[in-house]
Amino acid sequence: MLTVQGLNVSYGDSQVLWDVGLHVPAGQVVCLMGRNGVGKTTLLKSVMGLLRPRSGAILLQNRPLTALSPDRRARQGIGYVPQGREIFPDMTVLENLRIGLIAQGLPTAIPDDIFELFPVLRTMLHRKGGYLSGGQQQQLAIARALVTRPQLLLLDEPTEGIQPSIILEIEAIIQRLKEAGNMAILLVEQYVDFASRLADHVFVMEQGSIVLEGKLEDMSDADLQRYLAF
Repeated sequence: MLTVQGLNVSYGDSQVLWDVGLHVPAGQVVCLMGRNGVGKTTLLKSVMGLLRPRSGAILLQNRPLTALSPDRRARQGIGYVPQGREIFPDMTVLENLRIGLIAQGLPTAIPDDIFELFPVLRTMLHRKGGYLSGGQQQQLAIARALVTRPQLLLLDEPTEGIQPSIILEIEAIIQRLKEAGNMAILLVEQYVDFASRLADHVFVMEQGSIVLEGKLEDMSDADLQRYLAF
């Protein structure tokens, strides 16, 4: 579904990603791991088109995306849930859900299966996003990405700052999306336990490069300690 090849990305004169390559198949969860500041969020922003790479290729179902703007990438089938959620706090839950549909010129009726995944949102449709708890805001951010029926879902640390009970709910939702088999999910995550229950494949980053990849259970404790311990 998603292929990244030889991606080099800089902020001004400071290069952040160095020849990064990865592949995310449909029906799988691929987890991108590493300490803070190693380039994980930069990679997701590059896939979404929020950052322009110096070189390299980004392909969705073998179609090149590198020259497309973020809105055109969204129309091609990418849903993005940024770190920190970035919902619209002064808009209601319903308005937050509809805004992605409006931007893509889609009907604004929210599909019923969204509320099957996130039943708490149905009870809060007219509550402003800023009055939701952190866990509810995270669910809203994921739901907002899903209403457009993406082929590729980018999740940037969805467990950050979330209470344990909501983390389990988010894990169950990701598992259901994975089991449906028609979506590729690229998940940025720092918690090994969470990643181990969901990820089909793991890429570990260090200083802007992929330094380790494979199944998490096949990685040695020494490698995990070397690249993931704080």
